[in-house]
Amino acid sequence: MIELKNLSKTFVKDGNKIEVLRGLNLEIARGDSLAVLGVSGAGKSTLVHILGTLDHPTAGYMHVNGVNVFDWEEKKIARFRNTTIGFVFQFNNLLPEFDALENVMMPALISGMSPRAAATRANDLLEEVGLKERLKHKPGELSGGEQQRVAIARALVMEPEIILADEPTGNLDTETGKKIEDILVNLNQTRKITLVIVTHNKILAERMSRRIGLRDGKIYDYE
Repeated sequence: MIELKNLSKTFVKDGNKIEVLRGLNLEIARGDSLAVLGVSGAGKSTLVHILGTLDHPTAGYMHVNGVNVFDWEEKKIARFRNTTIGFVFQFNNLLPEFDALENVMMPALISGMSPRAAATRANDLLEEVGLKERLKHKPGELSGGEQQRVAIARALVMEPEIILADEPTGNLDTETGKKIEDILVNLNQTRKITLVIVTHNKILAERMSRRIGLRDGKIYDYE
């Protein structure tokens, strides 16, 4: 489903080149679950941003379903990102002025879905993640775990093929983090959504079907 070939990313700061990713080769099959591990600064988040088309590689390519998505114009890439990829970040990026239902509806409204259809879908997803009684609560009125469940529902509202999660349990206590892990693992197993998780949590990583490490911008087999 996803293939990276000789993919590199270089940033320039104060006239100096910083090689963050160096010639990565990686294949991720449809329905796979992959954990990406490594120390801070290893390039994990940069990799997720490229997988999610939030950033472009400096060299190499990324094929999704056999197509190099970075050959497209930006408008088409944005449409692809909206319809195909769901994101769950460590900092959930919920909009504080909107309630849980409105936050989950947002990607659907951006795609052009009618407010009625978007609300119905968002309501069903929030109920599925156990927030039936929190629809009208704003993020500041929710616990950290509840906020992250809203973020997961938002990631699912466009029925994506891929979910990218960057440290999804990093700000949560152990018990709450385990509940978020269970939701993500269940989504992969029951809906066959391709799941890529960046994490320092080795227990969560062990629940993925595959694990890789990043070190000095290169992939290594993680044991």
